[in-house]
Amino acid sequence: MGQAVITATPTQIAALKEHYSRYLIEKLPTGSVFAAKTPSCTITAYKSGKVLFQGVSAESEATQWAGSTPTAVPNSKKTLPGKPVPGSHLPTNFGTLSVIGSDEVGTGDFFGPITVVAAYARRQDLPLLKELGVRDSKDLNDEKIVSIAKDIKNVIPFSLLTLHNEKYNELQQSGMSQGKMKAILHNQALNHLLGKIAPEKPEALLVDQFAQPEIYYAHLRGQKKVVREDVFFSTKAEGLHLSVAAASILARYAFIRHFEKLSEVAGFTIPKGAGAKVDEAAAKLILAKGQSALPHFVKLHFANTQKAMGLVAKRRGKLKDF
Repeated sequence: MGQAVITATPTQIAALKEHYSRYLIEKLPTGSVFAAKTPSCTITAYKSGKVLFQGVSAESEATQWAGSTPTAVPNSKKTLPGKPVPGSHLPTNFGTLSVIGSDEVGTGDFFGPITVVAAYARRQDLPLLKELGVRDSKDLNDEKIVSIAKDIKNVIPFSLLTLHNEKYNELQQSGMSQGKMKAILHNQALNHLLGKIAPEKPEALLVDQFAQPEIYYAHLRGQKKVVREDVFFSTKAEGLHLSVAAASILARYAFIRHFEKLSEVAGFTIPKGAGAKVDEAAAKLILAKGQSALPHFVKLHFANTQKAMGLVAKRRGKLKDF
């Protein structure tokens, strides 16, 4: 199935919607303005101004609106000649290049820090990384993550940054969004690693995408040194280059080790995630060490904080009744 994307103004998007009005569909993807399905193409226009065309006539349909050859999206089999625009698509041989990949973990976990890793996988490293079992970390349990990380941390250069919860909470309460924190951490990790491997330069850099490129760079306004050259963005980047898969494994390894340390301090095993088990653990922590201990362990603005406080209030109430 062909895929292509164009950038359109609000006026152009309105014209697109009118043109495809007979094909409009009711169920809209998240963040979209409208979606239409013709016999040969599905068109989805997003609030960002991007318009995605999918289907056998995707490129020809997009061309009439773009006025030129449209930009192919990352999973399209066709690519434009020359250097691709960062964030829009990757070269067809991207998986074989020498690439710095970056990824983060911990952003959705109530307990534990955010860890970001940038890792450099050269062309000659790729066969060994495959042999060592490097792949999408979501397919690996914690035991396997630890085993692989111990092998690869001495094989490839990497930079690890950790944002502990005390600092996270301070930044969040000052008005900084989690997205901005992540952008700053990724940019710092990329800068650190580029410094480590200098004068060698990677053929590309790939960031596991958590925001549109323009938003990512907006978060970095005011930073002293912003890495822009040969930077690409893509979701599911772990499957696009082993450098991102390795970065994810190393980030999760560090994250696991931080959880072990937090569990030692707490006196019990702390669960990952942000579900009901986490609420119970936080309530247990408050009862054992007091509410003042929370900023060291958790991201305070998560709803889990209030849920844990509710559990504590109920238990203390039962004790009083007793």
